[in-house]
Amino acid sequence: MKKYVSFILVFLFGIAAPALAANYVKPVVFKQWLQSHKSMILVDIQPSEDFLEQHFKGSIMTDAYPVKTVEDRKRLDPAVKKAKASKGDVVIVCPRGKTSANDAYDYLKSQGIPESRLLILEGGIDGWPYKEMLVKGR
Repeated sequence: MKKYVSFILVFLFGIAAPALAANYVKPVVFKQWLQSHKSMILVDIQPSEDFLEQHFKGSIMTDAYPVKTVEDRKRLDPAVKKAKASKGDVVIVCPRGKTSANDAYDYLKSQGIPESRLLILEGGIDGWPYKEMLVKGR
């Protein structure tokens, strides 16, 4: 019985660990960063139609969602280039801040962006409570 319980715990931790590995920024903190004009790279992975409806000023439109294929990941390369040329934090913005954001996070990390600089906007743009701060169009 002990072995069975241990196996289940190890299995569950193995599933949960990747989800816990990413760094998140809470909307209230991110709002302060935006208002203080903190130097950062905003990597928006929303589909282009959604980006044109709402995004943060200065975001890099990647159209990489859902970040599942090689083609999706390649769309992140311009953001990788900008992130490497910068010293600021890199904030990933996606529709809900979950699986696809984690996939983008992992790709940026694999391309040499230090994990200490990578963050995901908690709740994504759909969970952003300060809608008046979003812009439309390009």
